[in-house]
Amino acid sequence: MNPELIYLASPYSHIHPHIMDRRHAAVCKAAANFLNSGHVIYSPIAHMHPIAEISELPKGWDFWERFDTVMLQRCQRVWVLQLPGWDQSKGVAAEIAIAIGLGLPVEYVMPTADV
Repeated sequence: MNPELIYLASPYSHIHPHIMDRRHAAVCKAAANFLNSGHVIYSPIAHMHPIAEISELPKGWDFWERFDTVMLQRCQRVWVLQLPGWDQSKGVAAEIAIAIGLGLPVEYVMPTADV
């Protein structure tokens, strides 16, 4: 049996670039912890932030919505990483709504102390 592919939603966009960098680092650490625990994780922030930075792609939800929707369709579950600002994030709210529309279970996970 194939393991579940889990979509790890987390806040990203912010007016201050250093906050975006901190959020990227935090979600990378969380994804690594989940991978070490045996989970198969896809994080749009961990996977796409470096591409967006190097290529100067837009960093907002309006640009990434189409891509993230396709990825959500491939996943079996969504975990929402409750970093500061998760509950105010336009992207996280949209990812949750898309997941619910697809019938995916949505769970909320707290970051560990090292995140």
